[in-house]
Amino acid sequence: MDGAEADPDGALAVNAEGTRNVAALGAPVVYFSTDYVFDGEKREPYLESDAPNPLSAYGHSKLAGEQEVRDGWIVRSSWLFAPWGHNFVRTMLALGRERDEVAVVDDQRGSPTYVRHLAEATRALVTLPFGTYHVAAAGDCNWAELAEAIFGEAGIDCRVRRISTAALGRAAPRPAYSVLRSERPETPRLPHWREGLSECLAGIRAQEQRPEM
Repeated sequence: MDGAEADPDGALAVNAEGTRNVAALGAPVVYFSTDYVFDGEKREPYLESDAPNPLSAYGHSKLAGEQEVRDGWIVRSSWLFAPWGHNFVRTMLALGRERDEVAVVDDQRGSPTYVRHLAEATRALVTLPFGTYHVAAAGDCNWAELAEAIFGEAGIDCRVRRISTAALGRAAPRPAYSVLRSERPETPRLPHWREGLSECLAGIRAQEQRPEM
């Protein structure tokens, strides 16, 4: 996200022009988009019918990518995490094992979504008509609450010091509220984010216990 602020043309090249090239092949497209297409001014969950208004270069590039999809499914999700890759859960585990305290923002609220749950829902989604779908975990929290849940479930003794987004000083603006819900009854519903977190942490523990070859 923050890199997109420094290179908005690069973000557009990946998310918009790249999507245009894929769509030009003529096959139906599954385009994964983001809660950051919204400005966060709303204080109840965003629905598919709500008008996007991104704050950041990243959000603008993802919305531009959505507009390139003609035949396919636009899947908006949020705050993704997994047992692999670079994501908030793995970052907090690493920091919590090194430090007695971490500073985490508490004025952004969304729905942390486990990628395996999203993948399973997407498999069902592609049997539905083309269109835009909001597919995010049930429940919501702020980043500090998520960090506290991670440390609690992982048994890590690390304090969470709550700070504001302004104090964090990141380059890209973030929506203060970006909870996604679907108004389409056919949209697959995901489990609560805490269930996803438990599964993710179990996967990380399994990786860490696996003997090296």
